[in-house]
Amino acid sequence: MTENLNADDLVQLDPGKVGNPLFAGCVMVVTEPKSWGAQGYVQAPGGGQAYYRAKHEEMELVGRAVWVAD
Repeated sequence: MTENLNADDLVQLDPGKVGNPLFAGCVMVVTEPKSWGAQGYVQAPGGGQAYYRAKHEEMELVGRAVWVAD
């Protein structure tokens, strides 16, 4: 259930529903909860973030991030 997301929540992107297959199965840090889902990023190895906008049906809440990118 992802209707009550907060910034810094962790969601996993559903491989069968995600709009961009490059993000299938990735864990995303929520930066901005939205009425339609959330904006957030997937941390890239070696630094940097790949940003994504996910609808509620594309993701599942899995936890909360301890360290987040600035």
